[in-house]
Amino acid sequence: MYHLFGKRLFDIVAAALLLVVLLPVWLLLAGLVWWRLGSPIFFRQRRPGLNNEPFTVYKFRTMTDDRDAAGNFLPDAERLTPFGRFLRSGSLDELPELINILKGEMSLVGPRPLLMQYLDLYLPEQARRHEVKPGITGWAQVNGRNALSWEEKFERDVWYVDNFSFWLDMKIILMTIIKIVKRENINQPGQATIRPFQGTKS
Repeated sequence: MYHLFGKRLFDIVAAALLLVVLLPVWLLLAGLVWWRLGSPIFFRQRRPGLNNEPFTVYKFRTMTDDRDAAGNFLPDAERLTPFGRFLRSGSLDELPELINILKGEMSLVGPRPLLMQYLDLYLPEQARRHEVKPGITGWAQVNGRNALSWEEKFERDVWYVDNFSFWLDMKIILMTIIKIVKRENINQPGQATIRPFQGTKS
């Protein structure tokens, strides 16, 4: 029952309630992003969702648009501001993804939506992470997050695909709250954000 319609119903109710309750936080963050980073307030990017179907993910901006002389973006470490680090440390930049949940493109819990260019790099087993909707949080996020290797993340994602249930989702949500409070495993060691996935060497 949860697989057929319960998960979607829970997502709609929870996302709608969170949007209402967190509206003052939304407005405050939107104002701060505009003040610190300028327009646009939201970061938009195409990501693969359920069954690799592309959708546009929404986040609060955390980086500047600074470029080099050739017009290319500077490295993440140079564009990520202290304010952006603050947003990421508490996962506040993820709040706009509640819109994606209401649109049916994401779930509260599921594998994180990654980049379109990674699709051709997955091994067949790793690609199974797209058999469920991507989530704001997931099993990999509460079991190491960015301290994990890409292969370890994908293993946890596929494990979730095979084992998700209402009680597992509740456990992940509770663990996520604890991780946010502790601000653990936000970035990969030695990285401003995370190293790009370049494929798994067999």
